[in-house]
Amino acid sequence: MPWRDLGCGEPRAEDAGRGVTLAGWAARRRDHGGLVFVDLRDQTGICQLVVNPDTAPEAAQAAHGVRNEFVLRASGEVVARSPETVNPRMPTGEVELRVEELEIVSRCTPLPFQLDEEGVDETLRFRYRWLDLRRPKLQRNIRLRGKMIGTIRRVMEEAGFVDIQTPLLWKPTPEGARDFLVPSRLHRGRFFALPQSPQIAKQLLVISGFERYYQIAACFRDEDLRADRVQEITQLDVETAFPDQELLFALMERMVQAVWRECIGAELEIPFPRMTFAEADRRFGSDKPDLRFGLEIEDATEVTRGSELGVFGNAEAVRFLRVPQELSRSELAELEDFARQWGAKGLAYLAYGQDGEVRSPIAKFLSERELAALRSDPGTTLLFAADTWAATSRVLGPLRLRLGERLGLIDEEAWSWLWITDFPMFDWSEEDGRWGAKHHPFTRPAPDWEDRFDEDPEHAVAHAYDLIGNGNELGGGSFRMHEPELQARVFRVLELTEEEQRVKFGFLLDALAMGAPPHGGIAFGIDRMMMVLAREANLRDTVAFPKNQAGLDPMTGAPTGVEEEQLRELGIRVVPPGP
Repeated sequence: MPWRDLGCGEPRAEDAGRGVTLAGWAARRRDHGGLVFVDLRDQTGICQLVVNPDTAPEAAQAAHGVRNEFVLRASGEVVARSPETVNPRMPTGEVELRVEELEIVSRCTPLPFQLDEEGVDETLRFRYRWLDLRRPKLQRNIRLRGKMIGTIRRVMEEAGFVDIQTPLLWKPTPEGARDFLVPSRLHRGRFFALPQSPQIAKQLLVISGFERYYQIAACFRDEDLRADRVQEITQLDVETAFPDQELLFALMERMVQAVWRECIGAELEIPFPRMTFAEADRRFGSDKPDLRFGLEIEDATEVTRGSELGVFGNAEAVRFLRVPQELSRSELAELEDFARQWGAKGLAYLAYGQDGEVRSPIAKFLSERELAALRSDPGTTLLFAADTWAATSRVLGPLRLRLGERLGLIDEEAWSWLWITDFPMFDWSEEDGRWGAKHHPFTRPAPDWEDRFDEDPEHAVAHAYDLIGNGNELGGGSFRMHEPELQARVFRVLELTEEEQRVKFGFLLDALAMGAPPHGGIAFGIDRMMMVLAREANLRDTVAFPKNQAGLDPMTGAPTGVEEEQLRELGIRVVPPGP
């Protein structure tokens, strides 16, 4: 007898009278009027089994022993339900299987949690991830992820891109986060690194003559964890020779459009709008603005220049959010605490009551001219940040998002897409006292900065771009340097000596000197893209076997210690952390 000849979610009214065999998991069992009812579940859905002890006594005896998540095989006749028992919420709700034979294929130990139980601790869920993955939401997400990747592959193949796998054991290179290091047993004291991205490898492939490369790549970054950040990521990696930004943007837009259409039936309008980094920072205090709501940052720097209120008068920039609500003292206190987490020294405000009167401890320090310029509608509140320009963005950008969520300003049904262009090329590190690459050290300067980026690194602009979806950075890329002299100049700004350049990137510099074509590309975070597509708040709910927030795997216990002999073979000794 076959395991099954229909999926549990497939029987329909037209199958009535047909003998079938189903197999799956017992989602629920209940006894009613001498009959035993079992909801049998597999990847296609659920079908109700009915076992009558009068007509199938052996099956009924087996059914009485069924518990949730037992694996069953049931054979019988598909019958139409009586009109009063039809369940319109189930695709199989017009029929049920009148069981003639029932086999318990596999039993299940007592469950640590029920699949329909809400609020289960994440550590417990991850400890029994194989059980957690049976939940309908996670089944949907993981299947949706597979469909998304299939759509991406189809679009890239149709555009003439070649899928090429790059090594997972690579040379340690500085790309922003810490490397996961892999010690070599055969070459003691030397290490591979798991790739943070295939960045250099894909450049070498294009230099090799593979003009259109793509890959769904596993990447590893030893960094601190957040809801939208993990240490193992999957990304769509793309590189092309003789790049054209307009063609690259158009291809990526078609790819995203196809994913949204084929996976969730949503139509996205392309081309996506574009905004420079400077404009995004000025209007939203962020390089990944969520455009599903307004609440743009306004500038009061000129209005308050020379103000008697010292925090305004002495600041490089005074900027504010005009909140469409008169906030209470408790709300203002909570928002001030939030702003302090982002570096604010406080949160000045002007609250306008329904009577139009301003209520604020700073109002008495502002001139009539200032108050007139900052006048707002009744029932609104102005929230200020006064500091350096960068510091006000660091505070007001996250504060804008917080207010959008708290006040229900975000259109949760909308899709917001945006290209951000013209990024700064370098970031200054106070800790290291030197310039670092904003994206990575292989990013090309914008065309009008190629001759002078090293003379003015503070203002240098990169030929780089990000694709933002609902306030999330989903894709990021740039044009690269095919001229070894230009790449060496960038390395010098980053204060890499010629010896360091040769040690870390000598093979790339050699390749660039052997007929490298102009090239550029982009990478999309598959996990974060899935998070947005599935409207999930936590990236870990889009990955089959994630680590928890501490970077641990409660299911396997990894990371674990290893045997002393293994360490000895590698020439490694574990040093306890200092006090």
